[in-house]
Amino acid sequence: MRYPAEKPNDRASEAEGPDLGVRDLDRLSSQELVDFMLEEEARVVPALQRERVRLAALVDAVAERLERGGRLVYVGAGTSGRLAMLDAIECQPTFGLEPGRVVALLAGGTRALHEPVEEAEDDETAGARDVAALGVGSDDAVLGISASGRTPYVLGALARARQDGAFVAALVCQRPSPVEQLADLVVAPLVGPEVLAGSTRMKAGTAQKIALTTVSTAVMVRLGRTYGNLMVDVRPVNRKLWRRAVRIVAEVTGLPEDEAAYFLERAGGEAKTAILMALTGLDAVQARARLTAAGGRLRQALASDSPTGPASAASPDQQRS
Repeated sequence: MRYPAEKPNDRASEAEGPDLGVRDLDRLSSQELVDFMLEEEARVVPALQRERVRLAALVDAVAERLERGGRLVYVGAGTSGRLAMLDAIECQPTFGLEPGRVVALLAGGTRALHEPVEEAEDDETAGARDVAALGVGSDDAVLGISASGRTPYVLGALARARQDGAFVAALVCQRPSPVEQLADLVVAPLVGPEVLAGSTRMKAGTAQKIALTTVSTAVMVRLGRTYGNLMVDVRPVNRKLWRRAVRIVAEVTGLPEDEAAYFLERAGGEAKTAILMALTGLDAVQARARLTAAGGRLRQALASDSPTGPASAASPDQQRS
């Protein structure tokens, strides 16, 4: 399904449009600079709210493909690509996502994460080649991120993804743009011209960061990677995350934290498994099997064992016996 584009009222809505008339920006005091920049950044959320329907459609499309084993592939260059890489990396520890399920292709490769490789964004062939190397297909969703909507690397990647049957979407801050001819769905928060003319690391970057985290988080919620607002799939790979996982188990089960920690240890650090063990009396193997049968959704797994709740939690002593 293709979603119709909404045309802006005027060119002033573009991220790289005319400047804001602040020709004397360098003459402003520090306070005036801060106030002005914050005032402009405040325009980002309203621009995103105008795209809320298309953002929700993007969540649905991505969740559907991840549900059937596909991937979410981000494609970007410069700031856009780095923001995409950050979001992709964070999905693994936050939601316990398997490596390779959310992937980011960055023009210039990993080198571009720590140093500028500005010329890489002009290589349309490289974008197509990187998508082809992933073996993208009909089960995948490919999201191109480009403030201008005309970055050659992104255009090449989306053209190849479309050719290979993937769902193709774009996140841009300008309309109309060439990317619209390639995408099934375009999300276009029109944040207006930047404080520093052409520097899309400002409002456009803010809009992209919010949009990416909104989409990825909403997708993970839809896939059952949370329970309420709790990160029950968090990977407790350090002390801070272990304590967080213990608190999550304690909050859901109503158990004291020391008992919650006991179940978490028995579950190999898997908060969802620990919660199910505590509330049902199942052992770790049985709890994992029930979660698998429930598609990994803790709420559904708990619903299949009634009654459940803090009162039915099996104590560590009961588990040992």
